[in-house]
Amino acid sequence: MTLSSSPRLSDRPDPRVLRCVRQVALAGMALVLVWPAARGHSEWIGWLPMWLIGMPLMAWWSLHRFRLPLAGLLNRTARRRRGPQALRRRRPLVRPARPDLRHVSRGQPV
Repeated sequence: MTLSSSPRLSDRPDPRVLRCVRQVALAGMALVLVWPAARGHSEWIGWLPMWLIGMPLMAWWSLHRFRLPLAGLLNRTARRRRGPQALRRRRPLVRPARPDLRHVSRGQPV
């Protein structure tokens, strides 16, 4: 890893805050897994697993400045096609023959 590609010291989250957020996320996960009432809904704050697991995980991710995992980026670039874009085949438009109803009088069957 070169100096230019290494993360700067200011980009790294504070380890004390990171540890606290990680502990809250793990405690919320344990609470949802162990206590069935934590999987429910509260009239005051809404769906409890979102607040016990989802929001601490989002805070953890935001401390890392919303970086994506490197493995996901490598898979996305490896799957990408090389070459021109495929063109859609053009098929001739075939319409069923319909009678011309403009010249039929009202009493005649079509």
